[in-house]
Amino acid sequence: MSPMHSPDLNLLFALDVLLEEGSVVGAARRMNLSAPAMSRTLARIREAVGDPILVKVGRRMVPTPRALALREQVHSSVEGARQLLQPEREVDLSTLKRNFSLHANDVFISAFGQVLLGRVRREAPHVLLRFSPESESEDTVLRDGKVDLYISAMRPMGADVHVQTLFTTKFVGLARDDHPIFQAEITPERFARYDQISVSRRGRATGPIDTALQALGLSREVSLVVPTFHSGVFMLGTSDLILALPEHVAWAVQRMGIRARAFTLPLPLETVVIVQGWHPRFQSDGAHQWLRRIIREVCTVGVPTV
Repeated sequence: MSPMHSPDLNLLFALDVLLEEGSVVGAARRMNLSAPAMSRTLARIREAVGDPILVKVGRRMVPTPRALALREQVHSSVEGARQLLQPEREVDLSTLKRNFSLHANDVFISAFGQVLLGRVRREAPHVLLRFSPESESEDTVLRDGKVDLYISAMRPMGADVHVQTLFTTKFVGLARDDHPIFQAEITPERFARYDQISVSRRGRATGPIDTALQALGLSREVSLVVPTFHSGVFMLGTSDLILALPEHVAWAVQRMGIRARAFTLPLPLETVVIVQGWHPRFQSDGAHQWLRRIIREVCTVGVPTV
């Protein structure tokens, strides 16, 4: 049994023109070929299809019944191929139906999640946003194709991943609004005096705050470790616990009317850069470009100073 040969798809385009023109000379002119070259192409089409396609009747060429039966299918196939090879048309957001998975942290969701949802509902009402929490496999979620966007603190994501800065945030302290820490100037010594909450998905009780305190010869007592900033906020209650968290989360908490006050940490901590990252396969996707753009735009809203 002889192996099958792939058909020459250029013959499909030539056949479409031949059937439209009904003339070898006219088809040659349309395809910028000489008449002899077009005749050779017709001969190859006849061999491939097993039909004369065009036959001479007097001084005219007329299509065979087989050619007439193929005309619409050939034309539809050619038009479909042309559309596939053209640049993607502008996305119609009003009819777009798509689910986007965003691997996002508390900072972004707290400060901008509600604003983003409102923007999406106005512009693309049939789009679903699915937020997934940060996980242990953050370095692979983009490569595995599990999410559309990774939104979190800047970190190595691989040389092929596209990254865009969204905003920067700094850590502040949060305590109930009548906490005794507000009764005097908040110094490193007074800050370290109160029991504190550590936020760590991995259950760690120490971090950059402890390093900064150690440089001053101080230490703090961490009496509670929680996995998210939100859970830490609700653990403050009527206690004297203190929670360190990004100012964007503190801003969102106070905007909700929760009785808590934010204060500037008396420690030199680094600013945190929040970015969005995406796999190269989404770079030219129109709908994905729209989502990246509006996320960047909603993140231009600033936060009040503590």
